[in-house]
Amino acid sequence: MGFELRHLRYLLAVAEQGSFTRAAEVLHISQPTLSQQIRQMERLMGTQLLDRTGRAVRLTDAGETYVHYARRALQELAAAERAVHDVADLSRGSLRLAVTPTFTAYLIGPLTGQFHVRHPDITLSIREMTQDRIESALLADDLDLGIAFRGAHLPGITTDDLFTEALSLVVGTHHPYADRTDPLPARELEGRPLALLSSDFATRRHIDTYFDQHRTTPRIAMEANSVNAVAEMIQRTPLASVLPEAIARDHPHLRAVPLDPPLPERIVTLLCRSGSYQSAAARAFTHLTRQWVASSGYSSSP
Repeated sequence: MGFELRHLRYLLAVAEQGSFTRAAEVLHISQPTLSQQIRQMERLMGTQLLDRTGRAVRLTDAGETYVHYARRALQELAAAERAVHDVADLSRGSLRLAVTPTFTAYLIGPLTGQFHVRHPDITLSIREMTQDRIESALLADDLDLGIAFRGAHLPGITTDDLFTEALSLVVGTHHPYADRTDPLPARELEGRPLALLSSDFATRRHIDTYFDQHRTTPRIAMEANSVNAVAEMIQRTPLASVLPEAIARDHPHLRAVPLDPPLPERIVTLLCRSGSYQSAAARAFTHLTRQWVASSGYSSSP
């Protein structure tokens, strides 16, 4: 049609930045050149793609329609390039992985460590983010795989269940409950001081729902937006927390105490974009994850 892929990237940059000046800076080209290239696109398309009359540059209705397909085309081309460069023997390549925050405390270290030992030439990019951001990033082709929980997922997301995660009371070895083997009634937590994850964690919302259902109101003595920070708190203070049992399983200074009734279990699942190309690295990571789950004694998902 007379223009190249770079023209699509130019248009997307202006649409995202809302400014020719900022878009030119991002693209490392001059503003006059950028303006000229966009006007050339509009002439070739026979329609106006950008509205330049306001303080910010905006897409016209035609521009919105065009950008929707342009963005999808660029995603598919990027996937095609990765497929062409994919090496089945894993002598090179990359894997873009994201996990929800609690998994960084017990799951992602062993998994990525084993993966690196087996495939040292694969570049791993690991990000921690909320589940909704993981799914959006998968749909935008900014990730290859995600690890999160089963639930209501965005259209276009495929899930592969891995195991069930159990939550329990977790205490330090000096805590009075540390040697307790029988379940602790939830009502005994009434007024007890706890250190919990902050409310922006899905895990915290899960815990709060449990307390509400069982009419138990512990005293929240400390909050943190880091699983490791909570673990440090309960090691060094008389506080208890509610965390995945797996965090205490191999930790020398933490103990898991079951609650009665137990907190509802959650299904841990591997996420990917439906119909997307799965590189050799992504396939290898999926296979290794299933092997590790089976050998680590986690209960398989129903």
